[in-house]
Amino acid sequence: MRLTRVTLFLLVLIIGFGFYRLAVYLLDDVDAQTFQATEEVMVDTAHVMAGMVEQTIADSDSPLDAETLRRAFEHAQRHSIEAKIYNHTKTELGLNVYLTDANGKVIFDSDRSRRVGQDLLEYNDVRRTLSGQYGARSSREDENDPNSSVLFVASPIHAGEEIVGVLTVYKAQADVRTFISGRRKDILTATLFIGGGITLLVVAVFVWVFQPLGKLTNYAQAISRGERRPLPKLGKGREVNTLGNALHDMRETLEGREYVKNYISTLTHELKSPLAAIGGASELLEEDMPAEKRQRFLENIRRETVRCENLVRDLVQLSELEGQSYLQHHRPFNLAELCREIADEAGPRMAVKQLTLKSELDDSLQLIGDSMVIKLAIKNLLENAIGFSPEGGSVLLKLGREHEYAVLSIEDEGPGAPDYALERAFEHFYSLPRPGTERKGTGLGLPLVAEAAKLHDGCAQLANKAGGSGCVASLKLPLSRP
Repeated sequence: MRLTRVTLFLLVLIIGFGFYRLAVYLLDDVDAQTFQATEEVMVDTAHVMAGMVEQTIADSDSPLDAETLRRAFEHAQRHSIEAKIYNHTKTELGLNVYLTDANGKVIFDSDRSRRVGQDLLEYNDVRRTLSGQYGARSSREDENDPNSSVLFVASPIHAGEEIVGVLTVYKAQADVRTFISGRRKDILTATLFIGGGITLLVVAVFVWVFQPLGKLTNYAQAISRGERRPLPKLGKGREVNTLGNALHDMRETLEGREYVKNYISTLTHELKSPLAAIGGASELLEEDMPAEKRQRFLENIRRETVRCENLVRDLVQLSELEGQSYLQHHRPFNLAELCREIADEAGPRMAVKQLTLKSELDDSLQLIGDSMVIKLAIKNLLENAIGFSPEGGSVLLKLGREHEYAVLSIEDEGPGAPDYALERAFEHFYSLPRPGTERKGTGLGLPLVAEAAKLHDGCAQLANKAGGSGCVASLKLPLSRP
């Protein structure tokens, strides 16, 4: 998942940088576009007003005169203006005009006549216009204040073919800064929203796709470690769920094939001995022999038949547990009550060997799980204890709490188990002969106990009693499951 996080980080970084560059470009461009649009309108205005002055000269056949402009601005400045332009309300004129003669000397200035009498020939708007070129300039009123810039656009005034003056329209750039600021704010807001939305969408897609893939990866790794886990919840994505179900089905198919292969081989091997004994005894029964000897062979056939039945029964039970990748049925139940039920059922078997069952049970322990599976495990532990206990002995059944676990232990007074046997006690088909006889169990009881514990996220152990004969078989189970 580290590569996924790095990829996501790089994508977010690329998207963020891209939208940052886009925002910078748009914000830088909005000033130029706004001033270009303003200049275009000022060019039209300059030529229209220059035309008015030219018409006055032509009508009166007089030299350059600014009286028409003066009267026009006096009337305009008395107007009450309240123009709602988008989010900006305009309340006063922002456009001014000055008029120069052919020598660049100002003869009229609508801004309180501030420039009247000044020689502006050195400025581009006047000098270039008088030479027949397009004249415009941008100058600061205060060189130390960038917000004091004023835009000047000029138009020539003709008298016949001769340029007799220059009319310059000028406007403070601060007048349009309000529109620029609003436009910049809109651009920045839109860029942030769109960029943030795309980033969130990319993150959501990664989470939607790669988080389930991460769960599937952990699931596959758990399988490879031999852990029992259910298929994780992958959300509602059809493709990911299809992949998850395919992986789960593949796992069950492969495990099933390997399981059947191993168990057929093992079962065949384990059944050879009792079937051979049954076959040999049945052949001998065809001969004439004393009744006592015949009875011994018949007993041998019955014993080996029971062994075959027990082997098949235990194998079926174990295969059902091993076939579950996770605990399919779970509900709360009282573990002490379950132990008492098992003890009552084992009463007849204990009576045969005159065994005494002692119990020390904590009635407060509640477990969440499959009570039938736990019952099967405890029964196998108790049957082992009965089988290895001497006649007239006792079996101790204890149930207590250890931190967040319920610990059930069964102690017998048998001979105990060799160290090498303790190491192999939970192997399939491994068994020791019962005391006083050469009979063995199926070797599937303790593996079944281990599987039951594993399905409940617990564990099973077998050890010799400290300071005395006998074994202690224990089952440790969590009191609550996540």
